[in-house]
Amino acid sequence: MHFIYINQNILDNLFYILVSILIYYILLDHGKRLNQYRKTLVTACMSIPIILCMKFPIYIDEYCVHDLRQIPFIIGTLYGGWPVGAALLVIILTVRFALYGFNFLTLIVYIVIFIITALFSSKFKTYSRKNKLNSSILLILFLGILTSFISLVMSDYFRITDAYVFYFIILPPFIIGLAVYIIEILKDAILIRTQMVRLEKMEIVSQLAASISHEVRNPLTVVKGFVQLLKDSDISQEVKEQYIKHIVRELDSAESIISEYLAFAKPAIEKVDTILINREIGYVIEMIKPLANMNLVNISEQLTPGTTRGNIQHFKQCFLNLIKNGIEAMPNGGELSIVSYINNSGIIIEISDNGIGMNKEQINRFGEPYYSSKEKGTGLGSMVAVKTIQTMNGSLHINSLLNKGTTISVTLPVYHEDNPKK
Repeated sequence: MHFIYINQNILDNLFYILVSILIYYILLDHGKRLNQYRKTLVTACMSIPIILCMKFPIYIDEYCVHDLRQIPFIIGTLYGGWPVGAALLVIILTVRFALYGFNFLTLIVYIVIFIITALFSSKFKTYSRKNKLNSSILLILFLGILTSFISLVMSDYFRITDAYVFYFIILPPFIIGLAVYIIEILKDAILIRTQMVRLEKMEIVSQLAASISHEVRNPLTVVKGFVQLLKDSDISQEVKEQYIKHIVRELDSAESIISEYLAFAKPAIEKVDTILINREIGYVIEMIKPLANMNLVNISEQLTPGTTRGNIQHFKQCFLNLIKNGIEAMPNGGELSIVSYINNSGIIIEISDNGIGMNKEQINRFGEPYYSSKEKGTGLGSMVAVKTIQTMNGSLHINSLLNKGTTISVTLPVYHEDNPKK
């Protein structure tokens, strides 16, 4: 068998079909509103290769001109049902007769293809990928043989040559198998992507809930510490009032955190303030001291006055998380040092402990949600701290040795009232 009539148009026909399938799924994936016009979209995308295949056919020999128009016609009917098939039938016959003139045999052949494919369509949609692949191959093979037999019976001039057998009987099953396989792969990819988006949304909800729990726990821990201190009968009324002020402040902080998370679905413009580093970190240290005392941790501070810009509430929450991590890294007590100074890089805040330390993996994954070296940790406190520092155009560096301690260095830009760009 010598296939001397093969030319580039067969590859062109295949290109038209595959590109139209890809365009259909791209439009379906990115144009969510097009889902309700799915059948119209199938009709439009399958009509394009039908027209192009007929416009640029495969010249088999001097007696026969062929093309692969039946493949997009069958695919459209299988996946779109009889309404799409009927629309494609009208298009295929109209263009065929416009290009080559009316032919009764062509009319009969494509009506037969339409009826058989449309009847099989509803069952085809229920099949698995493997069964769709096999059934589509068998269907087009059967239709090729059947329509060839009809042509032999109805036409005295119709001849079956070796090239005709190759192009009309043997080649189409391979091409439709490839097309159906690609369609099923793309369908699964879109379905998996949709499921992933849904899972990501659920993950966000889960993360939000865990984050609320984590962030509210910090002020409540401080409140718990001050309440326990209030039990001491030896403290003066003045000290009690000071403790109560701290308690009220922390409860207000917890309320503020809850309000911010409740507004998560409709976020407002974040308020940016001028932050006095030494003052705000001093407030944080005062808040965390009861927890430090409970854990036998002594806090030393050496804070240099400096100013930066950001959200005060987020700033305090950030350093509350970092200092709290340092305290919890010393279960048997120890020394926690908080130092701030200014250099050419900006404002440097160093939080150092002599606790259990961190290995390289823990340092690299610091700030990753749901990763924590603590038994009951969620990693969300570190994540919030890192995100806050990044929002303020700052940076965070960790230097740690196992069983030696950890130093966290936070660098923030300096803000000058007379020159805000610095």
